[in-house]
Amino acid sequence: MPLIELSLGWLILADVVAWAIFHLGISYCVFKIPSQWFIFQSRLFRSFHFERNGELWQQIFRIKGWKQRLPDGTMFFKSAYNKQSLHGFDSSSLARFVIESRRAEMTHWLSIIPAPLFLLWNPAGAFWANVAYAVLFNIPFILAQRYNRPRIERLIIQKQNKSRAMLFR
Repeated sequence: MPLIELSLGWLILADVVAWAIFHLGISYCVFKIPSQWFIFQSRLFRSFHFERNGELWQQIFRIKGWKQRLPDGTMFFKSAYNKQSLHGFDSSSLARFVIESRRAEMTHWLSIIPAPLFLLWNPAGAFWANVAYAVLFNIPFILAQRYNRPRIERLIIQKQNKSRAMLFR
């Protein structure tokens, strides 16, 4: 039983407004975290062995076919980094992409966390619909980051190894 009883119209409005506030608020807060934090906390975002450097997600969900259709945060924050495509193949551009990919993944994980609050004003069925929304809306973005990032990290390592090899010639 919810703490706050709302009619269906007010319930839908409350849910839509609450999600908009949570999504934008979390996105803004994570956007303000300095890039250095994502460099020093790289262990939080490493690929697990079972992910096979992101290939698991392509195999199961065929990410290459739909990831480019996901909207980017730049539609809300114009100064944000657009991850729709690489901004260059130099080491600096690739490293920036990795950092922003970590930022995006964190944003979407954190955006799932407010779902239990919807129990305060939603009956059980509507509450579970909001939980489903939180998961189903954010998981595609998380998977896209977990697919793309290992590929870019591998490219950075290849470039570093190539540079080292050139030094010893």
